Parts: sequence; C-alpha cells; structure tokens
Amino acid sequence: MPDETLILSSEIIVTMDEERRILRRGALAIAGDTILHVGSNDELQAAYPGAEHLDLGTRLIMPGLVNAHTHVPMALLRGLADDLRLDVWLLGYIMPVEREFVDEDFCYLGTQLACAEMIRGGITSFADMYYFEDIVAEATSSAGLRGVCGQTILKFPSPDAESYDDSLAAARQFIEKWKGHPLITPSIAPHAPYTCTPEILQACAELAVEFDIPVHIHIAETQSEVDDWRAQYGMPVVPWIKKLGLLEPKVIAAHCVHIDEGEMHTLEHAHAGVAHNPSSNLKLASGFAPVMEMLGIGLNVGIGTDGPASNNDLDMFEELRLASFIAKTVTNDPTTLPAQTVVEMATCMGAQAIHLGDVTGSLTAGKRADLIALDTAVTHNWPQFNRDASAVYSRIVYATKSSDVADVMVNGRWLMREKELLTLNEAEMLEKGAGYASRIDSFLIKREGSVLSKLIAIGEAEQEESYEIQIKLRLSESQPILERLGDGNFEILRKAHYREYDTYFSFPPPELARLRYREDEFIDEQGEVFNLRGRLTLTGPAAEREFENSVLLSRSRFIAPANFSVRFYREYFKPSDELVINKDRLRWLVRFNQVEFFINLDQILVPSLDGYFLELKSRTWSRKDADLKAQMIEDILAQLHIVKAEPVLEEYPEIVHAQLG
Repeated sequence: MPDETLILSSEIIVTMDEERRILRRGALAIAGDTILHVGSNDELQAAYPGAEHLDLGTRLIMPGLVNAHTHVPMALLRGLADDLRLDVWLLGYIMPVEREFVDEDFCYLGTQLACAEMIRGGITSFADMYYFEDIVAEATSSAGLRGVCGQTILKFPSPDAESYDDSLAAARQFIEKWKGHPLITPSIAPHAPYTCTPEILQACAELAVEFDIPVHIHIAETQSEVDDWRAQYGMPVVPWIKKLGLLEPKVIAAHCVHIDEGEMHTLEHAHAGVAHNPSSNLKLASGFAPVMEMLGIGLNVGIGTDGPASNNDLDMFEELRLASFIAKTVTNDPTTLPAQTVVEMATCMGAQAIHLGDVTGSLTAGKRADLIALDTAVTHNWPQFNRDASAVYSRIVYATKSSDVADVMVNGRWLMREKELLTLNEAEMLEKGAGYASRIDSFLIKREGSVLSKLIAIGEAEQEESYEIQIKLRLSESQPILERLGDGNFEILRKAHYREYDTYFSFPPPELARLRYREDEFIDEQGEVFNLRGRLTLTGPAAEREFENSVLLSRSRFIAPANFSVRFYREYFKPSDELVINKDRLRWLVRFNQVEFFINLDQILVPSLDGYFLELKSRTWSRKDADLKAQMIEDILAQLHIVKAEPVLEEYPEIVHAQLG
C-alpha cells in the first residue's frame, strides 16, 4: 500500500453507514480523496503498516454535515432587513440591493464568507441557488467545499441576466464547464413556480435531463402560494409541476411546508429530495413542514439553513436541534424525530436528498473522505453516558455547538485543523465585507423615499411581464375599427367595457417613476356598472426602445391592489404633481396568427379630448418574444386598414399636459 495512505483514528467514530456502526477506538484509511477502509484502529494499523497515522484522541469523527438548501452569496446581506413580511423583505429590500450590488465580485466574496462559516460549522457539502453561479462554483472549489451549485432562472430580469433567455443560455454554459468536476455538481435552479413560467420550467427540466443534473426549486413555501395556485389552476403545486415534466430529472425541492399526502407520494415516486429549513420557516412565519409524514412515506428529507439573509446564519447544528424540537412540539410527542433520525437527515439522508448519496454522507469505503472531528470534551457536553451506544446521537443533536468543530476534511483535503482555516483568509474577507455593508447602508439611506418601497410596505406588489410592446394611434372616429374587429380576421377571446378614473402621481428627480391610482367601473351591455376594482400601478421610464414603425418597447410595471382612498395615497406618497384623467375604454383580447394581443379603444372624457385613441399592446417575459411581437403589430394595423393614422409616442399624462398647455 502506498505511503500516502492516511490512517485517521479517534476515541469514537460515528459512521452513518448502512448499519449505522459506532466504532470505539476506530479508524479510517484514506488514500487521496477516497475512504479505503473503516474499522478498528488495530485492524487498520495491521492492514496498512506503511501508512501515516494521525490520532485525534477523544474527538468524535463523523461525516461532514450536508446543508441541503442555501443561497451562499447572501452572506453579504445578512441582517440587511429583518422582522418583515416575506414580500416586503424580498421586494422592498433584498431585490433592490441585489440589482444595485450583485455582480461577480459580490458573489465571490459572499461565497467565501459563507464557506468560512460552513467549514467552521462542520458543513462539507451544500446545495446552493443564486446568481453568477459560475463564480459561486469557483469560490467554493477554491475553498475546498463540495457544492451542488444551481444557476438561478427567473422570469424577471436578474443581476446576471436581462431575460430568462439569457439565464438559460448562461446555465447551459455553466453546466458544460463544471460537469464532472470532483467537487462541484452543476444544477439548474428555476427559483419557484410563481417566479417562472411554464415554458421556463419545461426548458429547465429538459436541460437537466439532457445533462443528468439536479433541478433545485422552492416548492410550497407559504400558504398564500398554495392558495393562489389552487385558485388559479385548480390543483396543488406539485401535480402542476409534474404535468410540466419538472419531476422527470433529479429534483431538490426546498421547503415543502404546505404539501399534502398526495404531493408527498408524487415526490417520492419521482425520487425527489426535500430540503427542510426550520429556522428560515420560523423566522419568516412560513409554517411547519410535515417532516414526519414525509419521512413516513419514504422521502429523503435533508436539512438546510436557507440563505444567511433569511436565517441569519449557516449553523447546521442549530438546525438539527430545532428540527427535532419543532417536530416534537407539532406532534405533541417527545419521541417524534429522535436524534438519530435528525443526524441521518443531516448526513447520509441529506446527501441522498441533494443526489450526492453515492459520493458523500457516510464514512463508507469507496466514498469520498468528507468528515469532521468534534471536540466533545467541553463543559456544555459533559458528562457523557455510554451505557447506550446511540446516546452519541443525542449529544450531537442536543448538546453540540458549531464551535465544537475542530477539524474538517473534504475530498481527502484538510480545510480546517485545530480550528484554523487552511484555505481562506478570514481577516481579509471580513474587511471587504464591512466595505460592502457601508456602501449598501448608504444606498438604502438615499432611497428611503422610494415610491416602490412605500408601495410594497402597504400592498401586495407584483411585477408584471418584463416587456410591454405597444403602439398608440390617434383616430378621428371609432366605427371603422369596430367593424373591422368583427369581420373575422381576428379571433376575439374576450371583450370588456370600462370607465376608468385615473389619478397620476408624479415625483421629482431622482425618482423616475409614476404611480397611477385607478378605479375601474365594469360596464355591462345595458350600460350599467356591475363591478368595481381599485388598483395601483407603478411604472418606470416610459420607453426602452422605439422601432421604425413607432412601436414602443417598455419595461414592466409593479401592480398592487388599491385598498385605500385617493386621499390616503396622496398623503402617504406626497407626490410633487397630480393629474386626473377619466376615460371610456373598450378592450378586446384577440388572437392574431396564434399570438395574443390587447386592443384598447379609448375616449378621453376628463379633460375632454377630441377623437379616439387606439392602443395595441402585448406583454412578455422574453426579450426575443418582445421583438417578434413588435414586428407583428404592423401586420395587425394592415388588417385594421390603418395607414395614415397619427402615431402617438407619449403616454396619456403627457398628451393631456400638452393639451392643457
């Protein structure tokens, strides 16, 4: 046997192998990155006489912990905004800061900070989901940790992609680069069903199947998400994603707080792994995941910290203890989720959940040498009773702290010895992190008056599709349009009649936004009002691009329900200018050449303007689709026999301001 073989021994080794062996005066033989043999110290000394021998004394050796779900670069956003509702926290603070600061340097430093914390806390493998995941992989491999790194895909523009088309292209390049790496398993991470489209989820599934990589996705994290899904689609989230083929590849389903028994069976049949995140779910008041039911059905359930901005740490020992306590409280049964099961969830079962069970998760011959050594001879873990060998699991779950981790090895390489990090410069990272905190503080202080932040604080703001394609034309009469829309060249999918009462709030620089308060009256065929709706719409700059045929491509809007009076919004937002416009609107949703468009025929009533305005509109998440639809508008105008109509590039507030002089 070659001299580079290392025999690592200690007073106690918790193997987490199939037999759950606990070895007294045990040892492991390690060659390169692989465990050769696990047995008694005497046995291995005899079998490998030329090997180097390292005795860790009274320390407990066990498999490294598996963090089944996190967002590691968000270590730089730890404590940014706490004690807020999820939507306010995410849309009001996290996403604006990410848009401003998240780039390759941010992700590299954030990952380094997270890796340092995870190494110190005994984590040797983790499943990540974030932006610039190629950079996350670089930092992770440099630090020496094992990572399932998921490139995030969203229907929204993100810090590393202007559209999801770009995200998918970047994901393919990322996967091709890292596939087969000894430490990094590339994956694709459609953020959640509600932040993606069916087309995105299908494309992600196809890419994952093509490369045989995991799909990492948030599933049923909040009750409102589940309720919305049932209302919109008439089914829970899991069967909906199954219909799209998303369960065909290997899946890491994060959270699963609000899934029913049928959904659990569906995930189990698909061999999906579930990541339970107890601290994050409690902090954000998401609820209690049905962990015991999932385990009973046979699902592989791992434990995750979630991101360090929503937890706010990466302490897996804290998660182990909390997972057990929550389960006992929810079931009112102290025997529920015993310590051994929790340790399994954090090691061998957690590795199965993130689809690395054949590589790591137990101290077994043939697997990689991913292990940690715990100093258990400490006051908070003393005395120790040994009449029951399994009591060691209780000590790990109920008494051990992350600060007890003394040594960490991943892939046969020491990352920490005697609590000293060997692959990362902690002092340098902390200094750089403080610099980011200072800049982010300055940024948030400057945008305290942001209309979007105020909007999110009082309503459920949602972002509409990323691109709006539109053309507005001024017409002298409406009857020709009404006739041509009914001549059979358009498939009329829906028709509506409204009276719209709009109040536009404007804000001085640097706020390049306009907030519209709208009250809609729905008019029936007899001209009677049968429904009312109030809505707020926040728009950014009017146009992003103008095409040759006067078609405008605009960025999307945020919408929110208007639950208060116009006086309330006036006093709350304190606009610099206000404009009232009332109009009568006929609206059609039509299908033309298999593509859907909205056609609006408007008459401005207050202030009174002559003639009519015809608007052709469509929205999409894809820039490529936006370009295609912009070209189609010219064909629609031809079908409507509109040749000499006057194109109008301004929005209604600008038109009215010009009219009023």
